[in-house]
Amino acid sequence: MLVIACGMIAREVLAVKAINGLEHLDLICLPAEFHFHPDRIAPAMETAILKARQDGYSHILAGYADCGTGGLLDTVLKRHSVDRIGGPHCFAFYQGLEAFEASGEADMLCFYMTDFLCRQFDAFFVRPLGLDRHPELAADYFRHYEKLVYLAQTNDASLDAVAETAATMLGLAYEKRFTGYGDLTTALVAAAEGPASPRPA
Repeated sequence: MLVIACGMIAREVLAVKAINGLEHLDLICLPAEFHFHPDRIAPAMETAILKARQDGYSHILAGYADCGTGGLLDTVLKRHSVDRIGGPHCFAFYQGLEAFEASGEADMLCFYMTDFLCRQFDAFFVRPLGLDRHPELAADYFRHYEKLVYLAQTNDASLDAVAETAATMLGLAYEKRFTGYGDLTTALVAAAEGPASPRPA
């Protein structure tokens, strides 16, 4: 079985694999920066699926939610009979779709962070937005948010400290929610228990 995943969840996919003994699960990743360019996800996924089929993989899971593709990813996946993780984005499936939908109104003005985004806060937010050079821009960029919510996959004090510092920098209230791997675990385990297919030699 092959998972073609967003680079932002690579570490988490490997953690779920290890915890659940999914030894027959292989992983390849598309660039994490596609988080900022969702129009690139669907065509890159199609290319990756075609390559995986050539390499002998018959059982493939897309390690993505819709992730801002507006249904374009689903069009590609349907064409190739490939399933994906349910939900609009990783912030939803980490919390679990039921919990995410239940908190929808209350979280409308929340800025989410995950373990990955804590580790890559400078690379993914501070430098691209120019906040390292002009920190005063944070007030403009984040003025419509009220709270930073750290959806924690692990209990790591150093990541918690990054999230708290980010909230202060952005002028937002702070909340940590320990989610673990949420529906990512459910999706990977269910896919791994699906139709067995040999791993390419």
